[in-house]
Amino acid sequence: MKPYLAALLLALSVATSLPAGAADVLRFGVGLYQPDKEKNDATYRPLAEYIGKKLGRQVKLYTVDTWEGLAKSLAAGETDIALMGPWGYVLANHVAGAQAVSTILYDGKPEYFAIMITHPKSGIKSIADLKGKTFAFGDKGSTSGYLIPNYHFQKNGIEVNKFLGKVINTKHQAIELQVTRGELDAGADYNRNRDAMIADGQIKAADSVIFWTSDPLPNDAVAVSATLAKDAAFVSKLRDALASVGDELKRTPNLLPPRYTGFVSKDNAYYRPIRDAGLASGQLQAK
Repeated sequence: MKPYLAALLLALSVATSLPAGAADVLRFGVGLYQPDKEKNDATYRPLAEYIGKKLGRQVKLYTVDTWEGLAKSLAAGETDIALMGPWGYVLANHVAGAQAVSTILYDGKPEYFAIMITHPKSGIKSIADLKGKTFAFGDKGSTSGYLIPNYHFQKNGIEVNKFLGKVINTKHQAIELQVTRGELDAGADYNRNRDAMIADGQIKAADSVIFWTSDPLPNDAVAVSATLAKDAAFVSKLRDALASVGDELKRTPNLLPPRYTGFVSKDNAYYRPIRDAGLASGQLQAK
């Protein structure tokens, strides 16, 4: 069993999740989309407050600094609702029965892309050029930073630890910064993060090059714990609240970060491509 799956199972074994409706406060977990927790909280607190208003419940924002950690928090009942990456959602669903209720929209679409980036002067033009190079993956709960690039290497017959010179795992923002500075030869990221860091002035587009892009991936999920998923009325109300975000953005632009345009109702089936990649790559074990 993969170490992070074992950790998820351990988290589940000590879970103290509250029954649906047993508490007024709903814990809303989000990943560290922004460079630091303070900025992340400021970015996603308006959404948490809006959801709370629509549900008639207090919603407390809970930032988790890794995607793996966010999956564990939902599995363990430390959060009730989570906005999480696709692979983290699949892990939480597989281990603890968490259920997707909606998918976030980026530029009006429920999809995004994993990418691999390098410095323009690295000489790296393709996957073949990575031999012996230093490469950074995201944490092991990341879809674009870990699962999908690893699966791509595997499909092409590449054993990562033998092919690459040095492999590290770090945060998406750190990968972008270190590649642009020439401290890393290459790394895995996702288009939304690179776009946001360029827009915020954290990096310059000219300082990195995308040399590989994945097929479209299902965008981040809003998922609920297995306990809340049994409450059909609650799930319906949450879906309605999220579906209304698109119109509310016209009045409250800071409800979501730039280029995020709302949510669309989706369920577990929408994330089958991620589950299939996890099973095919051996990162997920069939039940």
